[in-house]
Amino acid sequence: MAAYSSSLSSIFICFLFGSFLISEAVVPANETFRYVNQGDLRFGNDYLDFVSEYAPTYRPLPPFTFPFQLCFYNTTPNAYTLGLRMGTIRSQSVMRWVWEANRGKPVRENATFSLGSDGNLILAEADGRIVWQTNTANKGVVGFAILPDGNVVLRDSRGNFVWQSFDYPTDTLLIGQSLRVRGGPYKLVSRASVTNNVDGDYSFVIEPKRLVLYYKNNMPYWSSTFPELNRKNVTIVNATLVIQESEYEENNYNSLRCNILNGQSWEFPYIDMGQVQYNSSLSYLRLGIDGNLRLYTYRSNVQGGATWKLLYTMFDKSQDDNGMIFEDECHLPNRCGKFGLCKDSQCVGCPTPNGVVEWSEDCNTKSPGCKASGFKYYELKGVDHFTVKYTGGTGPVKRSDCESKCTKDCKCMGYFYHTDRSRCWIAYELKTLSRVGNSTHYAYIKTPIS
Repeated sequence: MAAYSSSLSSIFICFLFGSFLISEAVVPANETFRYVNQGDLRFGNDYLDFVSEYAPTYRPLPPFTFPFQLCFYNTTPNAYTLGLRMGTIRSQSVMRWVWEANRGKPVRENATFSLGSDGNLILAEADGRIVWQTNTANKGVVGFAILPDGNVVLRDSRGNFVWQSFDYPTDTLLIGQSLRVRGGPYKLVSRASVTNNVDGDYSFVIEPKRLVLYYKNNMPYWSSTFPELNRKNVTIVNATLVIQESEYEENNYNSLRCNILNGQSWEFPYIDMGQVQYNSSLSYLRLGIDGNLRLYTYRSNVQGGATWKLLYTMFDKSQDDNGMIFEDECHLPNRCGKFGLCKDSQCVGCPTPNGVVEWSEDCNTKSPGCKASGFKYYELKGVDHFTVKYTGGTGPVKRSDCESKCTKDCKCMGYFYHTDRSRCWIAYELKTLSRVGNSTHYAYIKTPIS
């Protein structure tokens, strides 16, 4: 028994000693670096200087693994993002930004990007103020790498990832990258605009029972409908962008595949995102500035450089080769700007209290004010709000009660009512309204009494 206890003690001591060695590992001097944001700028809108997404000015940094490279880039003067670019200088196609360290927290000229001997990866201003870091000091990091799949990693002496960029997506997923319901990244967030690199209005979120696209965090304009998840205890664990194998390799396809809990071993709900082109695993899924989901693939061996192909667009009135119907663009909240009627992906009218007139970008509603005596409602028949398709509304409820709820809510801009089911939706933003064939669907829009 004493010998057994002694053996256990030895094992425990070895384990502690091994853990101590890993945690106290020092990054070798030849693996540390410090890059300064200074020197000549390249221009991302000039074909002579290689075109980059958002037409920025940028400075490439030495870390490079084909076709990925880290750069400082900006779309407004002296406000730089540290981003990972996908593409090569030989390409005559636009190079894309597929990961960013410091969205919404830009750095200035002479900022530094460094990996110290303690293993912490730091982006700091010239005065030393830390803007972004991996918080990996003294956690066993011995090296930095950009992997061939675009994952930026810090590794320990055993090759394990202490930190990886795949756990911190912005608006993009690369092949092999996942969203997770628990314990990891759970959403993509759009960019605000081409020039304004802060979080935008749209998010793509993984939830236990569905994948959802939200406008301003609480207004869903699309969600998945996987039959497997209708069972009580079956939930999503993660969703990974993968190349799905088929019987014939030439028919392999890109998909966003979900792993589920308490399901059958063969059940993998997924979204088909187009047949693999060029036998390439260099694809990415992007939540765009406009709230649309698109998948692009990269071909690197064409004559004269490389090219991109758009394989999948979620909101696009079209069919793929298999006849799959995509979502109508009318479900995009901003398809018709601040206000407008949409049909078959086109803006077809501007509603007013006096009827529908020709749509233009100036189409908008007038502020109704808060006093019930100062506004009235006008009716639109055969119309739905962009949230109606993927939310249940409230009810059954009388239309008068639905209207009363909107009237008492100063923020309510109008309400939507289905007479066939007595369902009510309150709208705080109107945006794009869809023309529908169902005459039991009504919209009631607040307008000031002039």
